[in-house]
Amino acid sequence: MRKVTMSADIINPEHVDVIIVGAGLSGIGAAYRLQEQCPGKTYAILEARSAVGGTWDLFRYPGIRSDSDMYTLSFPFRPWTNPRSIADGEHIRTYIQEAADEFGIARHIRFGHRVLSASWSSEAALWTVTSRVGDETIVQTASFVYLCSGYYSYDTGYQPEFPGVDSFDGQVVHPQFWPEDLDYAGKKVVVIGSGATAVTLIPSMADDVEHITMLQRSPTYITSLPAEDKVADLMRRVLPANVAHRAIRRKNAIVTIGFYQFCRRFPRAAAKLLLGRARRQLPEGADMVHFTPRYKPWDQRLCIVPDGDLFRVIRDGKASIVTDTIKELTPSGIALDSGQHLDADIVVTATGLQIVAFGQLKIEVDGERVVPRDVHVYKGLMFSGIPNFAWCVGYTNASWTLRADLSSQYVCRFINHLDANGHAFGMPDPKGAAGQARPILDLTSGYVTRVADLLPRQGAASPWTIRQNWLLDSYDMKRTDLDQEMVFTSRSQVSVPA
Repeated sequence: MRKVTMSADIINPEHVDVIIVGAGLSGIGAAYRLQEQCPGKTYAILEARSAVGGTWDLFRYPGIRSDSDMYTLSFPFRPWTNPRSIADGEHIRTYIQEAADEFGIARHIRFGHRVLSASWSSEAALWTVTSRVGDETIVQTASFVYLCSGYYSYDTGYQPEFPGVDSFDGQVVHPQFWPEDLDYAGKKVVVIGSGATAVTLIPSMADDVEHITMLQRSPTYITSLPAEDKVADLMRRVLPANVAHRAIRRKNAIVTIGFYQFCRRFPRAAAKLLLGRARRQLPEGADMVHFTPRYKPWDQRLCIVPDGDLFRVIRDGKASIVTDTIKELTPSGIALDSGQHLDADIVVTATGLQIVAFGQLKIEVDGERVVPRDVHVYKGLMFSGIPNFAWCVGYTNASWTLRADLSSQYVCRFINHLDANGHAFGMPDPKGAAGQARPILDLTSGYVTRVADLLPRQGAASPWTIRQNWLLDSYDMKRTDLDQEMVFTSRSQVSVPA
């Protein structure tokens, strides 16, 4: 690898062409695409944890599973062969590790590297990336930085302040930091929340606890899907593995996008369909107020329950749902504003994630601090005025990997475009999008709205928008004009140290 002398106190840091931050699904997928499409480029993956997997290594709560089908969440270049379409976290972690090993990606991963900052120099056409490794500070340089660490904090989840929490005699647990030794057998458990984590925890714990209650401030649309895809099973039996995987992936993506479009165009009909499906799986006479959201379908993500497991434990009387607001925690449970009291030995605060911009990295361009809310997203992954930089963000209405893989392929095309045209670097127009800007994420979920003003913005027209449509994006991203509203600097205009 080429060594670059930066200053007297930073002598010859390691240099690679591309630094990828994060060794989860996105990071491993990005590395594969770099090896495939930019075979002459060197790269390193900086991972804060001690293992690959990202989200799937971090979350260890009971029942942790995908909230998208695995044929679209898995890599397009490595078939998903497990019969379960909705898979548990352990199988997903294993799949990611096997992909990293199979394609020689694992040797490029630097574990224990918590990236703190990235500073760009236009004069040298280089990023200087600073990481914390134990008690040491490590500095590396790269020509391109690609953030594949997602958009929520690994250090903290969203934890509202509940009055009286110090008086509670039981345990309070956040799913993001699930204790390995938590004993909930025979206990009364209350799970606060109504999102994907809550609807996963309830059926996973119900058979072991005395009773488990999902306490929600407002309902979420919940729908059941088969844990195993029978059509996919048939395709795998009659087609070669790679062909079957591509066909299943496209089939499932089309179905997901089609249903999303149906929900957005015909929200009343979609709500009627979703509520009807839920009603048929609930006990006769169940109060549908607990399953009828105040918002339109896909204003927030749908919650998927494989084989209707949540509805099953409610029918069996092992679990219940209460819609109310919290007055305070008491020594023996939770007092609600309605006057009801929920007895609890364990309270699980499935209250959401903490969204962060750029993985909480401090980013500077030529000595100026980048304020995330002041930049505009370009083609869903680059940002106005930030050279040779991309952030991998998945779809909100479909599986993460569908967009992540398109973004990684675009990054490779962009890097090759720089080389082919003698450019040292390029960046989206620093002026950004014209007209009124709007949030980068198009959901009304609390975890999004709480930080909407802190995130980058998007405009009203291409290329300054994020389109939530994989079919259109998969066509456009491979054919898009790489020069559109971009500013390039040639190699002759920079002084790269020997």
